[in-house]
Amino acid sequence: MKAVVFEKGQLLVKDVPTPKLKSGEVLVAIKAAGLNRRDLYTPGRLGNNSEALILGSDAAGVVEAIGEGVTDWKIGDEVIINPSLRWYEQSDFPPEGFEILSLPDNGTFAEKIAISAEQLEKKPSHLTLEEAAVIGISPLTGYRALFTKGQIQAGQTVFIPGAGSGVATFLIQMAKNVGARVIVSSRSEEKRQAALKIGADLAVDTNGDWLKELENETIDLVIESVGRATFNRSLSVLKKGGKIVVFGATTEDVVDFDLRQFFYGQYTLLGTTMGSREEFRACIDHLEKYDTHPILDRSFSMDEAQNALDYLKENRQFGKIVLTIS
Repeated sequence: MKAVVFEKGQLLVKDVPTPKLKSGEVLVAIKAAGLNRRDLYTPGRLGNNSEALILGSDAAGVVEAIGEGVTDWKIGDEVIINPSLRWYEQSDFPPEGFEILSLPDNGTFAEKIAISAEQLEKKPSHLTLEEAAVIGISPLTGYRALFTKGQIQAGQTVFIPGAGSGVATFLIQMAKNVGARVIVSSRSEEKRQAALKIGADLAVDTNGDWLKELENETIDLVIESVGRATFNRSLSVLKKGGKIVVFGATTEDVVDFDLRQFFYGQYTLLGTTMGSREEFRACIDHLEKYDTHPILDRSFSMDEAQNALDYLKENRQFGKIVLTIS
């Protein structure tokens, strides 16, 4: 089968052996796979002497074969893959044994994948296979940040710096679904306008004066993923007693902030990564209930995988990027 692999310092599209099913596993013929920033970072973690590893964490496809002991799935079922491995029940932090699909296991940028039946969910009927291919890391991360950690409520205001990311586009839609006010930021006027079109109430320039532009807003929750470049500015516009939930750091990881200002403001700082199967199912239910479709920026063929990763690295997208597999 054909797959996108990182091997000895190179990204390659090559033929690799079709995986053999183990007990409890399902063989899925992948139709489309979603890109995530994780796919940019994994090669650096592997190093230049690594054996071939198939990249990719998100995908949708069709069940092609069933391993011994599997009773919940049948050949022909359309499924999505939950990339949050072995985290089943909602908890404050992942259990021991939790990993994200594609490191150390082979991922989804391939024509087929053998994976535990526990990691599959039925494809929502309102989504195409291409749309369903991005129902993984981004919406799960956003759902846990917004609801489990942020506990957003109707009538509250959430601020999301970095409007163009895949997670941000899910956050905008999910927050609006439950009646929250949504404010976003972006350096790009085009992305600010796109955010408004999918439901954001206000979009400000990342390089603007947030204190002035947001002086009449009461921001209950900030969901941060940019890191050092925006963290302190995000904190400065949060209401006293508000929450800031952090799930990423696309700029620098290390942030200095004023502890005295923080404790006087009675702020709550929460971290989150991915989510449980319980939350993944709740997220899917949410998308179905509100007939929510992911925002797809563009698709690339498997042979264009390097171009797709470059496009993501340059932050040119608004929403999600998809690899069409078959």
